[in-house]
Amino acid sequence: MTDLSELGLSSYEEKVYRTLLVTGAATATDISDASGVPQGRIYDVLNNLNARQLIRTQSTEPTRYVAEPPETVVERLLAERTVELQQEWARYRDVATSVRSNLFPTLPTDGSLWLGTLGSEEMQTALQEHMQTATNSVHAVVGPPYEAASWETLKQEVDAFFDGAQPDLSVSLLISEQVLETIPKALFDVAEDHVREIRIRVLPEIAVSFDVIDQTVTTIDILHPQVVEDRIGVVAVNDSDIVDEFERQFQELWGEAVPLPE
Repeated sequence: MTDLSELGLSSYEEKVYRTLLVTGAATATDISDASGVPQGRIYDVLNNLNARQLIRTQSTEPTRYVAEPPETVVERLLAERTVELQQEWARYRDVATSVRSNLFPTLPTDGSLWLGTLGSEEMQTALQEHMQTATNSVHAVVGPPYEAASWETLKQEVDAFFDGAQPDLSVSLLISEQVLETIPKALFDVAEDHVREIRIRVLPEIAVSFDVIDQTVTTIDILHPQVVEDRIGVVAVNDSDIVDEFERQFQELWGEAVPLPE
């Protein structure tokens, strides 16, 4: 392999260019004879070199071809190779990314993310639709960010929660003492009007708000990183292993909690 072929010239292209350096301006026939490139290929080779600005044509009859200076040709070939290598590098990076993702274990989670602030219309709609899927039981844990929210804000989601509930549903509601201080006692009467059974217990503190519906889906509140009384959304997951773990956590918390006084 010659230096020019390493820079991107085919053997015929190199022969033609080196010939033109010796002959100076020449016709296609003369170049074919002098370089040994067959007549059937000479025009393809010349047109390609001309398109890459490695040679130029003269307006004569017949057309004559002239080689560009070697220093110019080398720089243009180097620029071409640089672009090719950059494209190749980008391709290899894409391949590496694909291989890396294929080698990593596939995450078992399957679910969705609802973006929306506490009490927003988006979250009210999402909460209603979420509750409408429940056919048997809902186990709900209510702590942050509800603890810091006003009742006016919290009421929007409480109403959506029970409006979406089926009348024969059993709801187990685990709330923190701080949430209990925020909500009015009338809430429990509203709950009893909407569902078949409502059980409520209280814990001094709750770290994460979540619920488990029919032991098949769990939703977890994603707290806002800067606003203590808000969240950025809710993630819903129906992977059985994750749902089972959240149900287990709920049962542990439920066992530690105190029933709401009558």
